[in-house]
Amino acid sequence: MADHEVRSTVGSEPSGLAQLRWDEPPEGPVLVLLDQTRLPAEEVELVCTDVPGLVRAIQTLAVRGAPLLGIAGAYGVALAGVRGFDVQEAAALLAAARPTAVNLGYGVRLALGAYQAALDKGAGPREAGAAALAAAKALHRADAEASARMAAHGLALLDELLPGGSHRVLTHCNTGRLVSGGEGTAFAVALAAHRAGRLRRLWVDETRPLLQGARLTAYEAARSGMAYSLLTDNAAGSLFAAGEVDAVLIGADRIAADGSVANKVGSYPLAVLAKYHHVPFIVVAPVTTVDLDTPDGAAIEVEQRPGQEVTELTGPQVSAAGWGAVGGLPVAPLGTQAYNPAFDVTPPELVTAIVTEEGVLSPVTGGGLRELCARSRQVTIS
Repeated sequence: MADHEVRSTVGSEPSGLAQLRWDEPPEGPVLVLLDQTRLPAEEVELVCTDVPGLVRAIQTLAVRGAPLLGIAGAYGVALAGVRGFDVQEAAALLAAARPTAVNLGYGVRLALGAYQAALDKGAGPREAGAAALAAAKALHRADAEASARMAAHGLALLDELLPGGSHRVLTHCNTGRLVSGGEGTAFAVALAAHRAGRLRRLWVDETRPLLQGARLTAYEAARSGMAYSLLTDNAAGSLFAAGEVDAVLIGADRIAADGSVANKVGSYPLAVLAKYHHVPFIVVAPVTTVDLDTPDGAAIEVEQRPGQEVTELTGPQVSAAGWGAVGGLPVAPLGTQAYNPAFDVTPPELVTAIVTEEGVLSPVTGGGLRELCARSRQVTIS
């Protein structure tokens, strides 16, 4: 059996959330994921014993978010190595699981490079698998450290742009602990503002069609004691018009060499609204999300997801008996065709700043991105 659920952890504190962890039970190493498709109804761990199971978890969004996908990809290569599977085949499957998220391929290549380097030095397959695992663990630690630095840089930027504190921040999709080895990207900045007593309100877009904002960001905000309100995506315009948004904070799945940002679909309309209403539009992402090999936004491959995500309401379902399992409720006539891109692309001229662990880039230019990447402390394998 490639993957299975092991237990529910309802009621655990946010500090105890294990978004992803490596475990070594007697029957062999496994990768354990918090199944995000089951949130907020229940906290259930999903155990992956092989790479096809992990690929399935990635494609169904049981594990998601750019930085965490990179970590998962690295651990997936290690899983194949230590269990004696075909590592090259596993790496190819993982790298292709979600085409827009550049971190996934980065993590896969990092662990695969460590695996191959060990083989080249005369190590056996299992020892090479251990080298891949060390690389995955190093990436995991580095992402947590990057998250903390992004939060500090982002809070400093908010305080500079919005003197006086009491920030009202709008965010889209989910960018917290559930997407990171640490406390997240954009959400981590809002959380830092909350802890400093300078967050007046976190506005949470529901993020149709899979409701990552309603299900996941609201879940994290509630557990962190933040003042937050949920809104439908198409209510954002009225919120801007009412003067209730001081800044927009989003994450990114890929940043092209010219500064174009691919993020969860619905981000680009927020950028247009922010520009019109003179509100800072801030992208928070680690340097590993910058892809200098993708020249511009037009070159970013945008993942197209199944139409049923639009024609059905999906996610944990509620009934008289309480929360139930994941399912779909039809909301459109049978046979309706749907347009369902997972991401959209925001051009650099609409981005006020990009916040990374290496600092803040503003204005956003290709040259500035290259400088950030050049000085980035990348994870290396000795």
